[in-house]
Amino acid sequence: MFHTASPEYVIVHDGPPSDNRAQNYYVKYKDYIKNVASSEIYATWPQETLYANILAIQSITLNRVYTEWYRNKGKDFTITSSTAYDQKWMAGRNIFDNISAAVDTIFANYIARPNVTQPLFTQYCDGKRVSCPKWMRQWESKTLGDNGYNALEILQSFYGDNIYIDSSEEISGVPASWPGADLTIGSTGSKVRQMQEQLNTISNAYPLIPKINADGIYGEQTADAVKVFQKVFKLPQTGVVDYPTWYKISEIFVGVSRIAELA
Repeated sequence: MFHTASPEYVIVHDGPPSDNRAQNYYVKYKDYIKNVASSEIYATWPQETLYANILAIQSITLNRVYTEWYRNKGKDFTITSSTAYDQKWMAGRNIFDNISAAVDTIFANYIARPNVTQPLFTQYCDGKRVSCPKWMRQWESKTLGDNGYNALEILQSFYGDNIYIDSSEEISGVPASWPGADLTIGSTGSKVRQMQEQLNTISNAYPLIPKINADGIYGEQTADAVKVFQKVFKLPQTGVVDYPTWYKISEIFVGVSRIAELA
């Protein structure tokens, strides 16, 4: 079983590998995945089809990261924007809201196969303009989603029944990993305290977020502060620290802390 950290950044070479004049971009991993997904698939497709395609995109990316494919060839980048070699990435493109939300929910996951150490290089094509019998065909994945298949069933229909969805144990640049379940009113413990302390640090830079007592007890005051955080950072205002909220708190905490260190 392959467990490691998801990268904080990838270096994207905006052209084919042999084009030494093409620019390299330093891109946050999640932003890279959102960009590729917005470039490769349609935001109107079924949710499970979006998840299946995003998982394939993430697996290709993490395969390039962990095999150091281009670095082993003497290159100074992680992946290219050339669809002949990798997948489509466009500098400055718009990101679709529901694709962004889907990536926030599953960005630590990838496709694995038993006894294969690295994430699968899950190639795909549209299946209309380009034919690829052994890969995922994106328009067929839409049809399967329309017919009620979930993301894993969609992926298994293209890559085989023995694949499964694995997840990175940690995310580089994030102080501590997801507690494994939503934090909500009544939750207690060290993960609650850590989240409360991070929110208090964030509130120094975002004063709309009220200070709370970091006592490790998730009460109404904590839920209210979480709701304000979610509003500020355009997440659903549930007052519950779910997976996307946990990592957004961690991400903003890291950013605020780095700024404080530089001050």
